[in-house]
Amino acid sequence: MKQFTDLFLALDRTNKTNEKVEALRSYFLTAPDEDKIWALAMFAGRRPPAVFKRAQLHEWALELAGIPEWLFRESYASVGDLAETISLILPTATASTSERTLNEWFRSLIDLAGASDEQKKTYLINAWRQLSSYEVFVFNKLLMGSLRIGVSQTLVIRAIAEAVGQDSAVISHRFMGKWDPQVVTFNDLIHAQNSADELSKPYPFYLAYAIEGSLEDLGEASEWFAEWKWDGIRSQLIVRRGQLFVWSRGEELVTDKFPELHALRSLLPDGTVIDGEILCFEKDRPLPFNVLQTRIGRKNVTKKILQEAPVILMCYDVLEYGDKDLRTETQESRRTQLEGIVKKINLPVLRLSSLIQFNSWEELRDLHKESRARGAEGFMIKRKAATYQVGRKKGDWWKWKVDPLSVDAVLVYAQKGSGRRSELYTDYTFAVWDGDKLIPFAKAYSGLTDQEIKEVDRFIRQNTLEKFGPVRTVKPELVFEIGFEGINKSTRHKSGIAVRFPRMLRFRKDKPASEADTLENLRSILNAFE
Repeated sequence: MKQFTDLFLALDRTNKTNEKVEALRSYFLTAPDEDKIWALAMFAGRRPPAVFKRAQLHEWALELAGIPEWLFRESYASVGDLAETISLILPTATASTSERTLNEWFRSLIDLAGASDEQKKTYLINAWRQLSSYEVFVFNKLLMGSLRIGVSQTLVIRAIAEAVGQDSAVISHRFMGKWDPQVVTFNDLIHAQNSADELSKPYPFYLAYAIEGSLEDLGEASEWFAEWKWDGIRSQLIVRRGQLFVWSRGEELVTDKFPELHALRSLLPDGTVIDGEILCFEKDRPLPFNVLQTRIGRKNVTKKILQEAPVILMCYDVLEYGDKDLRTETQESRRTQLEGIVKKINLPVLRLSSLIQFNSWEELRDLHKESRARGAEGFMIKRKAATYQVGRKKGDWWKWKVDPLSVDAVLVYAQKGSGRRSELYTDYTFAVWDGDKLIPFAKAYSGLTDQEIKEVDRFIRQNTLEKFGPVRTVKPELVFEIGFEGINKSTRHKSGIAVRFPRMLRFRKDKPASEADTLENLRSILNAFE
């Protein structure tokens, strides 16, 4: 546990990519193999079922610390994180007295699944007494399934590739897929040439960068394809040995959530992998993303959901066909093959992403203005000679999104962030006017400089009106321009509106709160896209 805690702290204390990669590389070079697989599981979001309830951690920590409830509540309100609060109030050892490895801790937690509450309490108190304060913090995060480590899977894959001396693309392919840290070993996952789950594994996704500079900088327009950019779930559909798998870009196996696609198992030949976007689609037009959200997170997809939120796969690319890896072929060649596949299947559920016809960059600029009217986010621009690469690479794939929608809104609530920002108020709730009342409509966490964050943090501390646990009600004076990609009706929000990907575009120091936008403004934006 100590070695994994040291890794967590090293990653949390820096925002420099090379330092993070070095910390990860060092861990995967020196940690026991049985610990490495659990560390990988943490990075991949694979966690065992929860054994403890948050209320139990709260109750037993209070008892062990010997402090009154009011003091715990004040501590929690100040810290804003239950795992960290417990680690700070417990009379823990200054140094770890436990020799248990990460693997041994996880195995012991799994064995607790059928234990009584009294047995769980004894186990947890003994664990807290053996671990240092930092280890208790990380351990508590693991218990609650809330451990967020500030690195992307791309960095983890790069570090492992450097540690074991293999190509990043190979490691990425092995890292993805359905594997269980209780069953597979690190050696089996990373070093084995033919692991049992190779059948279902997707290819690493190729991701585009936002367009930089002018279109003319890309060269001749005739060397490029352009497609509409849709707002759905980027996915790979795989058919191998008579089985069908659907993977999201978030590396989640989502086959069961989209039964409409299952018919393709018998229609596509073995050894087929199609890259595309799962969209809710009706009357030749994509439905808003919030309709697709009704499918996400549901254990059972009912007949009603299938009728109200029908999906299709909008096909962008073919990565494998007839068991042949096509990624090294040109975009133009893969596109020709994809067109033939979709035409042969001839089912509404499998749609080909249409190419936009243009003869010049100026002509493409004019067409770009139609994006929102078509329900699209903008364009994808792909070099005809491009191969299918791994991860986010500059040069051959670009995304050109429409400018975000925006309103000026008032900061009304704030909460502390996490990681290196755990002592600063960085998570904000914004509101617009409805008559003489401010109605919250969005939360945003990104978009400000470090200096602006410190300035806002100082204002919040000096102008807090009420406290609700870790949340602070703030004097409504600060105005920010809030940008967002989409807007939809919502019965879950008091405003009746939900916005997609909200972020802060500008700190409007030039504008008083009284001049912020209104709920009616938001409704007008909504009506324009219905």
